[in-house]
Amino acid sequence: MEEFIEYLLQFGNLNQQQIGLIKKNAQVIELQKDHYFWEAGKKIDFVGFTTKGILRVYYYNNQGEEITRYFIEEHLLILYGQDIDSTYVPSEYLQAIEKSELVTFSKKHWKEISDTIIGWDTIIQKIVARQHREKLDRRSQLVSQDATTRYLEFMEKFPDLVNRIPLSYIASYLGITQSTLSRIRNNIR
Repeated sequence: MEEFIEYLLQFGNLNQQQIGLIKKNAQVIELQKDHYFWEAGKKIDFVGFTTKGILRVYYYNNQGEEITRYFIEEHLLILYGQDIDSTYVPSEYLQAIEKSELVTFSKKHWKEISDTIIGWDTIIQKIVARQHREKLDRRSQLVSQDATTRYLEFMEKFPDLVNRIPLSYIASYLGITQSTLSRIRNNIR
């Protein structure tokens, strides 16, 4: 919980009463490896913040293949939809790659915090803007690069995740087969 508060304070000021409200409305949950924070086709009622572990967002393409869109590592906020009042039913899955811990808020509690803390929405907008920029920076160059360069850049951008994520998920994220990724890894050793 303290990690979440420290993270928030990077984006704005909160007094002790406001911090107390946030803590009161939060719930810390553990997700076991391969368990879901959300599933395609099921309404989402929670906001989360990762304190431990890695999650991945994936979907199935028209051929029934799993496609990993991105990874969520520690200290990232997991929101949904355009605003808290909207009902959001994802078309993707959000799954723990390893045992993970998240600070979560129900939709009701998140709204209560938003309605009570002046400046809360500004703090959240700053967080979302930073995370969006980082996600775009990580993905945008992948499209025009060859497979080896994509993997080398992945290792550069995710140095602490390379050995924590199964090769099949990395290959899917990079848009290559697992055998191609294995060849690349052997060639760069």
